[in-house]
Amino acid sequence: MIKGTPSPTANYEMLFDLKGQVVIVTGASRGIGQAIAQAMATQGAKVAVSSRKIDACELVVDRIKQSGGDAIAVECNVSNRTALQSLVDQVISHWGQIDIVVCNAAVNPYFGRLHEIDDAAYDKTMRTNVQNNLALFAMVAPQMASRGGGSVTIISSIAGLKATPKLGAYALSKAADMQLARSLAVEWGRSNVRVNCIAPGLVRTEMARVLWDDPEKLARAENAYPLGRIGDPIDIAGTAVFLAAPAGRFITGQTLVVDGGATIYGGEP
Repeated sequence: MIKGTPSPTANYEMLFDLKGQVVIVTGASRGIGQAIAQAMATQGAKVAVSSRKIDACELVVDRIKQSGGDAIAVECNVSNRTALQSLVDQVISHWGQIDIVVCNAAVNPYFGRLHEIDDAAYDKTMRTNVQNNLALFAMVAPQMASRGGGSVTIISSIAGLKATPKLGAYALSKAADMQLARSLAVEWGRSNVRVNCIAPGLVRTEMARVLWDDPEKLARAENAYPLGRIGDPIDIAGTAVFLAAPAGRFITGQTLVVDGGATIYGGEP
């Protein structure tokens, strides 16, 4: 990781190099998390592949190792603080450090009008999607700072920038993640700990399948995206590598929208 003041001789070959870096990716057994884990490993990082489903994590680890990378599988339910601490402890025990964290795991237990959500669903959404991102950050940031810096990226959503009829609680949590990144970026900037968000548009994941699996819904979605298609997990993975790598060393407190232009398009005139 490039730190401190710029060198007089820039090393452009190292812009996306993650060799020697240790990465935790939550929710990494499939979809966006899996793509990020594999992309980080491809750039030389050692990757802790984490989710509630250890068997699925081990499959991702096998793919990484078959491609010459280094990875371990760690079972972790991010809704559980004890499990989060165990994740951090296991990674430090195995590799001695944590340089990069990607908070990708999230839940959406409620689909409906915001004022009708019950307390249990609301609490689960905010606890998992916001509070425990903060908890994980608090567990890793001090050791990052002690070694000269690190990078934390939260996978948010363009739902946090827009309003929708039935995703209000999820959108609220994703908007909160954006502010969480801004606040932590200011608090930890002098320690060279960078904190950012990625806000994907509609991506072909299991979590979003209801929004793209039906041909009519997919056609409507594609028509709303200037690029004429929805996203693939690898589209988000490249941005995650950029933010974690030396190429992103002067970026903190930002939300990078990766949505094929959806949020800037008002439709046909």
